[in-house]
Amino acid sequence: MTPLYLVDASLYVFRAWHSMPDEFRDADGWPTNAVHGFARFLAELVERERPRHIAIAFDEALDSCFRHRLYPAYKANRAPAPDELRRQFAHCKALCRALGLPVLADSEYEADDLIGSALQAGRTRGLTGVIVSADKDLSQLLQGDDSQWDFARGQRWTAVGVKARHGVDAHQMADYLALCGDAVDNIPGVPGIGCKTAASLLHHFGTLDALLARSDEIQFLRFRGAGQVGAKLRQHADAARLYRQLTTIARDAPLGDVHPGFVRRDGDTESLRALCDTLRFGPLTRRRLHAVAGLDYAPAVDV
Repeated sequence: MTPLYLVDASLYVFRAWHSMPDEFRDADGWPTNAVHGFARFLAELVERERPRHIAIAFDEALDSCFRHRLYPAYKANRAPAPDELRRQFAHCKALCRALGLPVLADSEYEADDLIGSALQAGRTRGLTGVIVSADKDLSQLLQGDDSQWDFARGQRWTAVGVKARHGVDAHQMADYLALCGDAVDNIPGVPGIGCKTAASLLHHFGTLDALLARSDEIQFLRFRGAGQVGAKLRQHADAARLYRQLTTIARDAPLGDVHPGFVRRDGDTESLRALCDTLRFGPLTRRRLHAVAGLDYAPAVDV
């Protein structure tokens, strides 16, 4: 079983942005706290796992994703990323490339879609996915020996573990989120259907399509408000189908010019050195990143 590590980079950049002290600056005076935190995360991941097959997925489709055309309110509850953070995202991508880690990014597809598409491609090469993210949306991708890893909490689970966490099977997650909604992404769900009701409905009917086709049977189920749920589903059927388009992760997003097997390459000495200079990394961080990249580290000598 050969693992393919698929990293939800945006999650860890945002975490570093909010958790790292705002005391680091690059050569131009811009903050670099998110880059520092992300660099530490990457270094720890690579040192611990020694991955041969890996890809780092970034969100470039913050306001241009195909989902915005389907539903303009998608993620409209989020404030735009400030320039200070956008600049650091660019540094984080450059850091990954300098370390020899394949980068996935696209203006039409989100990081989740790139991870789903990379996992699909990896399966054709006999690779087993390790999705490095705490995002519940990504659980829908899990099959067989695939796993999801909440790196910060040290928790891992497979498709079998999804039911214990959410009350539905992994392949039902998109339908589940369409029914009960996802406040993080500003998807309201069907009025009156919460998490427990959504899980109960999918337990009985299997899929959203079957549920809508047999909505007249819901009144016979034994849970509070069952008689009203069928009527609400019929009233909001089109909305539910739309929400499922939003919650379903694409498996056919373009993956750019990365190696088909997502093979980790040797780092780029000059690029890494220049980036460390720009970001004003200290000698300990530089030495660590060079080791991660498989490069010798030679401190600059003043002449």
